Amino acid sequence: MDEELLRTLLKEQHPDLADLELAEVDGGWGNQMWRLGDTLAVRVPRKDTKPYPLLNEHRWLPEISARVPLPVPTPVRLGEPSERFPKTWLITTWVAGEPADRMPITSAQAADTLAAFLRALHTAAPVDAPRTPGRGDGLRGHTEGFENWADEFEIEDGVREVWADGVAAPEYTGTPVWLHADLHPANVVVADGTLAGVIDFGDLSHGDPATDLSAAWLLLPDGTVDRFFESYPVDDATYRRSRAWAAARALSLIAIGTAGVKGLPGGKPTWLPAGHAALKRLL
Repeated sequence: MDEELLRTLLKEQHPDLADLELAEVDGGWGNQMWRLGDTLAVRVPRKDTKPYPLLNEHRWLPEISARVPLPVPTPVRLGEPSERFPKTWLITTWVAGEPADRMPITSAQAADTLAAFLRALHTAAPVDAPRTPGRGDGLRGHTEGFENWADEFEIEDGVREVWADGVAAPEYTGTPVWLHADLHPANVVVADGTLAGVIDFGDLSHGDPATDLSAAWLLLPDGTVDRFFESYPVDDATYRRSRAWAAARALSLIAIGTAGVKGLPGGKPTWLPAGHAALKRLL
């Protein structure tokens, strides 16, 4: 996708927006991001994937954005597949800030902000809510992948113990709640040292809130995890599962970050220090 093609798509489907300034945004994983004017953004799929992630955002995010206390990329227009570009694309509101993998959160106040956001998000999900495979389910099915990463990166035993403790904890049996399901540093933005917005709901799902609560170790500055759980109190089993999810997500950041340092396709070098920082907090 280049500017000329995107401009043409806008002229064909949303001509009232076609003359706004376009600027490509560095970042994104499954979607290429463009800034559209001062207040909008365009998300265009990079990969030949199914359209449901963007369709899920278009369907559900307006409702979710109305109740959460932080800005999120609220859909305003849907781009339909066409002969010129055979994939669904999306126009959303622009969420200002710098991704946390490039500008880590430094304010302790962010613990309260993140807790308030997740309390508002984690309401009972309706029966037709989307479910992303591997998000919001039990830990046991992910043990082989965790062990493979732990071996590859020679992770110390303390991290393995965190994982084993989470797997041994009672599984979630409560009402499935809405989940962002991919809360890591590249999917939140920072302004003035604190959490300023949450982006990329492509893995929007429902299930165990521990999936999202792992963000306390992934996003927040050192020494603030206890403050987060004072604002979002949970039972012992949920806390243990949250730590295990944080360990797994940290290894994922390290894996993708290492690929980026090596210059491999899809690698994100800024994710590597974020992953190691998360492991340090867990221990």
